[in-house]
Amino acid sequence: MRILSFTTLYPNAAQPSHGIFVENRLSKLAASGKAEITVVAPVPWFPFASKRFGQYGTFAAVPKREERFGITVHHPRYPVIPKIGMNIAPSLMARAVGPFVKRLVRESGGFDLIDAHYFYPDGVAAVRIARELGLPVTVTARGTDLNLIPEFASPRRQIIEAAQNASHLITVCEALKQPLLNMGIPDEKITPLRNGVDLDLFRPMDREAARAKYGITGPTLLSVGGLVERKGHHLIMQALTRLPRINLLIAGDGPERRPLEELIIALELTDRVRILGHVPHQELPTLYSAADILVLASDREGWANVLLESMACGTPVVATNIWGTGEVVRAPAAGLLIDARTPDAIIDATGTLLADPPSREATRAYAERFSWDETTRGQLAIFSRLIG
Repeated sequence: MRILSFTTLYPNAAQPSHGIFVENRLSKLAASGKAEITVVAPVPWFPFASKRFGQYGTFAAVPKREERFGITVHHPRYPVIPKIGMNIAPSLMARAVGPFVKRLVRESGGFDLIDAHYFYPDGVAAVRIARELGLPVTVTARGTDLNLIPEFASPRRQIIEAAQNASHLITVCEALKQPLLNMGIPDEKITPLRNGVDLDLFRPMDREAARAKYGITGPTLLSVGGLVERKGHHLIMQALTRLPRINLLIAGDGPERRPLEELIIALELTDRVRILGHVPHQELPTLYSAADILVLASDREGWANVLLESMACGTPVVATNIWGTGEVVRAPAAGLLIDARTPDAIIDATGTLLADPPSREATRAYAERFSWDETTRGQLAIFSRLIG
């Protein structure tokens, strides 16, 4: 079967780690030998490829075409209107990228199905393009596209329309089915297929060498994610004021970096908290292996891959019990869930886990249950049924 995957969440030169979970999902699908995958990953149009223009300059430098893991990835451009273009983003994307997709279909000999990832604007645009081409189309929901964006009236209407017109819908966790059900989408049209973890890349590393690399000498917590409020890095810092002799490493970058740096100073934690900035994906296994606990204090997640990545490296987790997180952390070997997103809850859970941690071998064994095989089989079954 020939599949055209459509998503802005595919990694590229502008987003080296953003969307790794989509890349993993599609590369495992291609590796099955039962699907030929071509990716269309649109990027915003910008005329000047220079670092002086920040992210938009980086977008401009993205190649029009590249190969990743044997998969051809096309990067057509589409217009973006910052701050005010949210309601019309799907239309802008469909109008700009639609002609490119139609030409690609003609030149390649055709595709059997369009497989879109992320509902808005990607999924909405993909459904419109698929209808013009007369192709079946699936849309995979990943998190904020269903647990945040539908709070806005116009995007919600467009998401409902796309869900109604799509051939089938996939969610990365059971919890993300409910927003679709609330929109009136039939249960039988929705299939949860969780993300997996790359067990070859994420594995326990030499712990002493890993700790030496990051200068760790005592119990250390780790927080991985963009430096934005919803990730809750500030809550972990606040907890640390009552967790003496415990360190915190934060891997990530984003708009909240300066406020977080100021908070470190205000809380007098400069000797125990370090913000590492962006850590390349290939280096994360060493970082996970160096830590004692990964803490994820988010208020919103679909399926948080950092949890499984940490467990696969032998490091247990403490995580807020939101959306799909409870589907990931389901045994003592995995770590602990906290029901309250507060410093007190973080203090209690991390204290309990540090006092009686599972063996790193047990945590790794738990993560090994989450290979990509089951997800790949599920995708192939859906695609085969729709194409048939």
